[in-house]
Amino acid sequence: MSAKELDQKSLEKYLWGAATALRGTIDAGDYKQYIFPLLFFKRISDVYDEEFENALAESDGDLEYAAFAENHHFQIPEGSHWKDVRETTVNVGLALQNAMRAIEKANPDTLESIFGDASWTNKDRLSDAMLTNLIEHFSQHKLNLSNVPDDKLGNAYEYLIKEFADDSGHTAAEFYTNRTVVKLMTLIMDPQPGESVYDPTCGSGGLLLNCALHLKEEGKEYRTLKLYGQEINLITSAIARMNMFMHGIEEFDIVRGNTLANPGFLENDELKKFNVILANPPYSIKSWDRKSFENDPFGRNFWGTPPQNCADYAFEQHIHKSMDTKNGRCVQLWPHGILFRDSEKEMRRKMIETDTVDCVIALGKNLFYNSSMESALLIRRTNKERKKKGKVLFINAFKEVKEEKAISYLLDQHIEKIYKAYSNYEDVDDFCRVVSNEDIKENDCSLLVTNYIKSSRISDPTDIEFNDAYSAWEKSTISSRISMSSLLGQEG
Repeated sequence: MSAKELDQKSLEKYLWGAATALRGTIDAGDYKQYIFPLLFFKRISDVYDEEFENALAESDGDLEYAAFAENHHFQIPEGSHWKDVRETTVNVGLALQNAMRAIEKANPDTLESIFGDASWTNKDRLSDAMLTNLIEHFSQHKLNLSNVPDDKLGNAYEYLIKEFADDSGHTAAEFYTNRTVVKLMTLIMDPQPGESVYDPTCGSGGLLLNCALHLKEEGKEYRTLKLYGQEINLITSAIARMNMFMHGIEEFDIVRGNTLANPGFLENDELKKFNVILANPPYSIKSWDRKSFENDPFGRNFWGTPPQNCADYAFEQHIHKSMDTKNGRCVQLWPHGILFRDSEKEMRRKMIETDTVDCVIALGKNLFYNSSMESALLIRRTNKERKKKGKVLFINAFKEVKEEKAISYLLDQHIEKIYKAYSNYEDVDDFCRVVSNEDIKENDCSLLVTNYIKSSRISDPTDIEFNDAYSAWEKSTISSRISMSSLLGQEG
């Protein structure tokens, strides 16, 4: 094992090497359910050893003192350490599974279900030889704090998340939001020390985490930020929790569950209120309990009940009811359909009448994974500044993007230009415009940016609907190709 501190690139190459060892055996979309738990298991084992050695040095070799719980972030029961599994040669998957469950049981308040539900004992998928190779690969380096500090491991973890998104394709959007868009969203929300931040569909936790890292970069007290997230997928919610720990963030609460059917954060039988909400909700989902939402016990249908084939405004109303009444603010990344669709016009009108719509930013294409669909940021506030009352700022940032073949991103100059326009909140020719709520209502309650700012690109909603439909078809075609390649044993 190396005791030398790894540089960032070497660390990333080393971690990604574990994933490449699975190629041809496991579908790329499933890498994450094996690699992240192994990485986390190795990290907490190495940190435990480091804490033990430090406590031993402090106590002049007192072994009993060094093992005390207060000297360790997490408890690792006897026989459940990484080195115990490493010494196993037969039924390695069972040894791994037993060790992970024992660690979860020993840390019920922090690590319950954190290792997910991967099928470690399925030898058709993961033979003893394959698991032994993976364990030996991870055993090459010590992942303790002196060798790999939190910020370095956190960056490498985010690198892995992006690589998995790139590699798996069809499952990418489920747990990854374009990080350059996340940076813009965080700047606009401007979270402050001590505030609460919530993501109702948190994926791997990138939006929440970025708020803490943003404060840290500004030299502000980021540890007092209270982070809350809910995620429906078990392994993705576990990855989000691991993501926090890997970055050294401990003040968070991420729960697994369906936000629309069973919201996870309640206070006095009502939805808990938050200062900041950031989200990239699943768009246009059809499989949701619309009937229950018609009589929602939390009053989230006050604008109306969305159509069965599109739950977007169910999420938007959930977010509205979750905002702090004094200084609540939210930003959602949506495709453009939510801004103009006829089927939701009445709900949109009621939203506009609350005077919470602060700004709509049209972003460039290819910012969603595996889709050329254009995206937009919908920004709302419960208490708008005096100069913003009764008005909405529209920003056409369609051209403020660096286009790549598979995925586009925002450069710092794009983020700065958009953020400056948002902060100034005044008209700029061909870029942004302040429009009254009354004018918007007279314009069929449309929040489509191109209705208010001239643009050379598509401005007819029916054309955009076609664009959305084509993108959805294109997305399903990509998924089919990847699935077929997997069946045929080909590398995508």
